[in-house]
Amino acid sequence: MDDNSPLALVTGASSGIGFALAEQFAGHGFRLVINAEDDRLEHAARRLRDAGADVRAVRADLREPAGVDRLVAATTGLDVDVAALNAGVGQGGAFVDTDLADDLSVVDLNVVSTVRLAKPLLRRMVRRGTGRMLFTSSIAAMMPGAFQPVYNASKSFVQSFAQALQEELKDTGVTVTSFLPGPTETDFFRRAGMADTKIGSQDKDDPARVAEQAFEAVMKGRRKAVTGSLKTKAQGAADRVLPDGAKAVLHRRMAEPGTAQGGDGRP
Repeated sequence: MDDNSPLALVTGASSGIGFALAEQFAGHGFRLVINAEDDRLEHAARRLRDAGADVRAVRADLREPAGVDRLVAATTGLDVDVAALNAGVGQGGAFVDTDLADDLSVVDLNVVSTVRLAKPLLRRMVRRGTGRMLFTSSIAAMMPGAFQPVYNASKSFVQSFAQALQEELKDTGVTVTSFLPGPTETDFFRRAGMADTKIGSQDKDDPARVAEQAFEAVMKGRRKAVTGSLKTKAQGAADRVLPDGAKAVLHRRMAEPGTAQGGDGRP
């Protein structure tokens, strides 16, 4: 890759927020290494190249240690200026009903791969004395996730992890930013089996808007940003003061299977 421009790594970049993040970096003159596990990755890379970006696509399943190792190896010898650890997956439904393998897949991607990737990337940044890391957290990190318990807990981990790293790295020249999107117009809810829920069927935020705000936050070195619409930002403000019990009840109303047909949900 041409090394005259800054380099951004974006995981989960085949669609949704990840692809919109890649577009943001490309539009601001970054070279890209993009990753996803699905066959849409090459299509995403072609779209970015057609827009003039210098892109390397690395297809790897980050739920597998070998996939993480493959992506890390692909960045060997490259100075990653910004690493956007965005890959994530959800799982809806009552915990006693969901398949254990699906629950553990959420943990493997959202938690384990985040730790496995952050370690070598941050070590390189600290050695250089410069770099930025962006974690895709979620508004879900701020509330108990009734009928989405493993996902919300995984994002609570990401949020706590990011905040701890901010303190550890504050004198190194490396910044850590987490951004917390709300429900966004992506494949997330369909893949999570939540199409029949109120949250899965309601209007959602624009991923391009979410990514633009996240890009601005990481480039300014902000520690945390709730991204998306005014509605999402208001929810973020409310979540800081509501008791956990009340938030769990509210989350149930949004995420319980079958709620798409009632209340304010849409069929």
